[in-house]
Amino acid sequence: MGPRSRERRAAAVQSTNDSSALSKSSLAARGYVQDAFAALLVPGAARRTPLIHRGYYVRARAVRHCVRAFLEGACAFPGAPRAQILSLGAGSDSLYFRLKTAGHLAVAAVWEVDFPDVARRKAERIRDTPELLALTGPFQSWDPTSTLCFESSDYRILGLDLRQLQRLDQALSAAGLDAAAPTLLLAEAVLTYLEPANAAALIAWAAQRFSSAIFVIYEQMRPHDAFGQFMQQHFRQLNSPLHGLDHFPDVEAQQQRFLQAGWTACSAMDMNEFYRCFLPAEERRRMENLEPFDEFEEWHLKCAHYFILAASRGDAVSQTLVFPPSEAFPRIDPASPLGVFPASVVTSDRQGPDLKRYGHASVLLSPGIILSAGGFGEQEGRHCRVSKFHVFSRYCDFEWKGSQIRSWGTGAQWDGRLHHTMTRLSDTQVLVLGGRLSPVTPALGILQLRFSKSNENNNTEDLNVAITKAGPEEDSTLSCWRHSTTEVSYENQKYLFVYGGRSVAEPVLGDWHFLHVGTMAWVRIPVEGEVPEGRHSHSACSWQGGALIAGGLGASEEPLSSVLFLKPVSCGFLWESIVIQPPITPRYSHTAHVVNGKLLLVGGVWIHSSSVPGVTVIDLSAGLSFEYQIDTTCVPWPLMLHNHTSILLPEEHQLLLLGGGGNCFSFGTYFNPHTVTLDLSSLSARQ
Repeated sequence: MGPRSRERRAAAVQSTNDSSALSKSSLAARGYVQDAFAALLVPGAARRTPLIHRGYYVRARAVRHCVRAFLEGACAFPGAPRAQILSLGAGSDSLYFRLKTAGHLAVAAVWEVDFPDVARRKAERIRDTPELLALTGPFQSWDPTSTLCFESSDYRILGLDLRQLQRLDQALSAAGLDAAAPTLLLAEAVLTYLEPANAAALIAWAAQRFSSAIFVIYEQMRPHDAFGQFMQQHFRQLNSPLHGLDHFPDVEAQQQRFLQAGWTACSAMDMNEFYRCFLPAEERRRMENLEPFDEFEEWHLKCAHYFILAASRGDAVSQTLVFPPSEAFPRIDPASPLGVFPASVVTSDRQGPDLKRYGHASVLLSPGIILSAGGFGEQEGRHCRVSKFHVFSRYCDFEWKGSQIRSWGTGAQWDGRLHHTMTRLSDTQVLVLGGRLSPVTPALGILQLRFSKSNENNNTEDLNVAITKAGPEEDSTLSCWRHSTTEVSYENQKYLFVYGGRSVAEPVLGDWHFLHVGTMAWVRIPVEGEVPEGRHSHSACSWQGGALIAGGLGASEEPLSSVLFLKPVSCGFLWESIVIQPPITPRYSHTAHVVNGKLLLVGGVWIHSSSVPGVTVIDLSAGLSFEYQIDTTCVPWPLMLHNHTSILLPEEHQLLLLGGGGNCFSFGTYFNPHTVTLDLSSLSARQ
């Protein structure tokens, strides 16, 4: 890499500080953390999304946890030298001012290092802000030729390139950093922007430089799955690619990285585990209720791709347990795969527009026609709540064509809902239940879609869709989303069993309703047995006249592993829990189908395992579960199997996977660009 390329790369990395600083300011403004100084250290203001707020919240709490553990440990040794905090790549962070206000700097001091331009801007900001100067106290005049940009009795800011270790070492010594004093080194999303050799040298330098120290890093991992690849693409587009992830892809590799560099102990975990184990339940509830939120998949995936690590060395800090053992987050890894389901892109010379959307619903109208409606997606070159219907039609055994159609007539119009359900009533009729327009606006009313052709050919572009309201005019029974709708039988009548979901008032629902298909009226049917835990984003399948419910997200925003059967009995229905061995890994946002007495759970999100969900096959008669991997070798772009839909084609032993994706933290919106087919023939061969 030439000098100009290095300069451009350094400038891009520095720009990540500006974005991060605005996010931290927005975080404090919305009440996630108490930080009166974040807004004072950054020019301008921006309101971030709730998903970004959550991501920065868990980061802030993880770093705060480490800092507090270090300071408590350092204070446990009377007569020890003053504790030191060395923040590498500190940017516009307000750590010093928060510690000063809390009284923690009576026994500690703070050094910060960042690129010269970043360090100087921060020093100037402090000098120009009376509220900040009141905390730092008197400071030394700034010498433009010096690396020391700001100096007070307990705070120093240095402008240095972390790749120049000799200069860094000399400048820190000149700035009063004591190699023998207990030292906490902080590097939040810093090492990953360095070339691997530079990062390794920095880790080894710190181990040799300080006799008693804790090194805390927060950064990205898991580069090889779909979310990880999309994450990496985002940083490449910013000209600040992530380095070293191939060599250190998980927490185990990161721990070995530090141990082999001279650190004597090291612990690390992803942010899902930190959130569950080291934040009190009441604090989690407080945070979760601050803003309307409905992007759970991306929240959990983001947390699965970032980790917090604490490495230590030296007697003075060896007894500091930054992350004491906890049983609150057991790892539940799936069994070794029994087989593989090959995935391939559905291609055709007649292929129409691809289905780029998520949060939609799909239904098999007839053996050769699939309808998808709603969701958030790409339409006419922009991202929006989708108003067009997408129809997949089969022209021959292996050829499908996609097309988009609009509703017509003077009746109701498609209202832009997502996270709804659709149920086929006939080849030409579909019922739409529930959904939302936003996390605070449910989509009220039942919609009935009626399809007709404007001529007698088989061209799906000639399909017309008429939308009418079904059921009582003022029906408010169903104001939920992320629920399920399953066809069940009672006294030889068809009913739709609507279960779970969430609403504006309730983050998770555990109730249910029965809709009589013939009259479109809600009816009461007795249901006995232990009422299951409320959930949303679960799966539901018809089976033996009842309904199978699997997984979902519970009241504590943690995935569930239960498989339940709403079993038909003489007086109505009975809830039964199906015991599965081995137990399935808790998951949600998956799809499900029953094939020859086997329940297939397809994709989804889980947080208790570092692997990626494939297809879990449950033998319902034997109560046994088996794992199958999805081979995406022939799929040209990462396949994110959440917020998707799937259609079973039993005669072909195939599953069609339609849409999927989400708003991936601050990395942008991702849509699976192609319809994909899963070949289930290996499962059929085992019958």
